[in-house]
Amino acid sequence: MTPADLSRALYDLVLALAERRRAAGDEVVLELTPDEVTLERPKLREHGDWASSIAMRVAKPLGANPRQIATELAAGLAEVDGVASAEVAGPGFINVRLDAAAAGALAETIVLAGQNFGHSDSLAGSVINVEFVSANPTGPLHIGHTRWAALGDSISRVLRAAGAEVANEYYINDAGNQMENFGASVLAAAKGEPTPEGGYPGSYIGELARQVLEREPKLLELDDAVALHTATEIAYELQLAEIRASLARFNVHFDVWTSERSLHATSEDGLSDVDTAVERLRAQGHVFEDDGAVWVRTTDFGDDKDRVIRRANGVYTYFASDAAYYLDKGDRGFAHKIYLLGADHHGYVHRLKALAGAAGDDPARDIEVLIGQLVSINGAKLSKRAGNIIELDDLQAWLGTDALRYTLGRYPADSPLTIDPEILQRRTNDNPVFYVQYAHARTCAVDRNAASVGLDRSVFAPELLTHETESALLGALQEFPRIVAQSAELREPHRVARYIEELAGLYHRWYDNCRVLPLGEEPIGALHHTRLWLNDATGQVLRNGLELLGVSAPERM
Repeated sequence: MTPADLSRALYDLVLALAERRRAAGDEVVLELTPDEVTLERPKLREHGDWASSIAMRVAKPLGANPRQIATELAAGLAEVDGVASAEVAGPGFINVRLDAAAAGALAETIVLAGQNFGHSDSLAGSVINVEFVSANPTGPLHIGHTRWAALGDSISRVLRAAGAEVANEYYINDAGNQMENFGASVLAAAKGEPTPEGGYPGSYIGELARQVLEREPKLLELDDAVALHTATEIAYELQLAEIRASLARFNVHFDVWTSERSLHATSEDGLSDVDTAVERLRAQGHVFEDDGAVWVRTTDFGDDKDRVIRRANGVYTYFASDAAYYLDKGDRGFAHKIYLLGADHHGYVHRLKALAGAAGDDPARDIEVLIGQLVSINGAKLSKRAGNIIELDDLQAWLGTDALRYTLGRYPADSPLTIDPEILQRRTNDNPVFYVQYAHARTCAVDRNAASVGLDRSVFAPELLTHETESALLGALQEFPRIVAQSAELREPHRVARYIEELAGLYHRWYDNCRVLPLGEEPIGALHHTRLWLNDATGQVLRNGLELLGVSAPERM
């Protein structure tokens, strides 16, 4: 019996109880959906497999005290196939214990579901755009981008697992002064001149200059304006390609790459997306003019001040690009937009939400802005190429993709994080990623050893899984779908990491207490076959959890 099966049984019992009270002449107004009948794992195993507080929720509409309702529901649950007992505790909690066969049947369910176990349709119908990283294409990705790359990608993975349609998007900030300064820096390096004021230092600029000269050997013979444009465009292409490659090595995929320049490009009617955005906001009634500038009245939606969208000299502000980009996402069918921004972007929260309101959307429903806190790594050295940052590529080479992704994914985005590289490089149980990956590798080793003695999954007798460590392991396995759905709903993939660490611990304890393979000359029996199902079910869930974090599940360690 799965938690969903148990919830549905409890839901049906509540409806039946309501009907009996109506038949007795009581006035009952009960509004309840199956999703509202939730279950929790008791803190103490002796209290059972599941607990529910539904009696306290429905007591008032049913016109009885919670404990009385709980007593009637518990009596009904005790008659449900797969339920060993249902007891009332406290003011109206119901503690449920499944019989061994019903609890153990989950192992088969997991193995047959495979990589789909843990997936649900809890967010089915949601179309979500997740924008993250979005670094300027003027240099290599650094440690801050690394955290958002890991978290953003993992958030998208749990959203998809919950049934949402998700697109990862990278907004390329390829317009404005930073691109001019970038191109000027590369051209100066090509000429052997010092970095211009406001330019970009670091030997990577020299590397780009060398590659630009290889691509355009006559660069220095060109007119200054043409040379600057050429150097900028080639260096931009090269740097963006490096960013793409770094993210791919970090196991991060983007479905859409949107150029800021494209928003300013004019179409056949002579208007750009930015021009159109201003008029669309004007049509919503939130645009006004003052001192020759065009403004958006974002204070109507909680912003601390109104925002200039076009200056008096006719030049658009960054807010104009933000507006065009936001509207463009909606035009592409994304009803919900999630922005992941760095710790220095707190000011954007109200600004973006106000923009959503000015565009006619609901700021509380249609847009989320997540702010990540700073991350540091003890002993990390500044990049030799960039000079003033810690590069993603250097971190990968030093600590490895799995260690980085797992560690960055196991903490909430809003918590400052300091990583200890010594722990991440240990092959011991105090290294969380090693602990989880080793548990998975152990399940694979059991599989290999089972095959060598002719043990397979041809027999499944779940009623034999009665050892206390088996009950604890099965109880944890049942939690995985709920954990994934909750991680998606709250945008908190760290819940998956903490869960699989707990699961790994329960698996190790089970492995130490319950033999899967026969000992010595002991014949292979039904219990051995059945425990192999439980072993493989645990390996599958560990594998699925690691996949949601973008971390590999090695079969040997």
